[in-house]
Amino acid sequence: MHTIQNEVLKITVAERGAELKSITAISDGTEYLFDGDPMWWKFSSPVLFPIVGKLNGGKYRAEGKEFNLPGHGFARTSNFWLFDATDDTLIFALESNAATLKVYPYKFRLEITFKLVGNEVKVFWKVANVDDKEIYFSIGAHPAICCPIAYRENFDDCYLQFNRAEKSSRITLTASGTLSHDRIPTIDGTELALNYDLFKGDALVFDDLKSDEVTVRSRKSHKSITVRAKNFPYWGFWTPSQGGAPFICIEPWHGHADYEDFTGELKDKEGIIKLAVGETFETEMDFIIGD
Repeated sequence: MHTIQNEVLKITVAERGAELKSITAISDGTEYLFDGDPMWWKFSSPVLFPIVGKLNGGKYRAEGKEFNLPGHGFARTSNFWLFDATDDTLIFALESNAATLKVYPYKFRLEITFKLVGNEVKVFWKVANVDDKEIYFSIGAHPAICCPIAYRENFDDCYLQFNRAEKSSRITLTASGTLSHDRIPTIDGTELALNYDLFKGDALVFDDLKSDEVTVRSRKSHKSITVRAKNFPYWGFWTPSQGGAPFICIEPWHGHADYEDFTGELKDKEGIIKLAVGETFETEMDFIIGD
């Protein structure tokens, strides 16, 4: 584990998955990130790469072959290495290797940077194509935000606040975790009240949100945390369907799960990122702590 702090926040990041494990307020010790208790979910904030979500049948096709990958890919369970650090910055890297090439036929370098700036945790992703051919991938975030944040409150005291008015229907998921072609009206305005029943059908998936900031707030206290992710075309929101978990995942994505009837190649999948030889893809997601 690696820890950095400034005058406002302290964060801890694990080398496994370059996973952010804790965001703590210096002033009062408030924790904003779920601790990965396996009773509910064994992660805190995994990166999703080189796919987001589930594949149809757990398989995909690329370069004339068929491959198997678990949901959300392999980066979240891979060992990154810390190759640079300062008082307020940590930079981790993962490169393709013999193991990744067996399940993903592209050579890449993935860098994840964490930087503290005041009350913000800035997270930068950089994917480089180090292959001799075009590569294809998706990448996304899956941070589990404490919900409620304040002690002695309940999940249904909380709500999501969007920075733009929305009128959006979610894409429903099948029993296998792929996307269906059905939609259910879900957001109308700038707020979505949270309750566990909302997630009985699994994650809420959207492909048309105008907002680029989503904030977890409570109607009983003032603490909040905002996930800011500009130019991410897809968003997911999730808590375990059985109810009772003390977190809500706020998930900005570049890419999404397969549709239930998708049988094409990875390069033809909706939302896939295509990267030419020698090029890089860079994006940023931020956590903003309110008080």
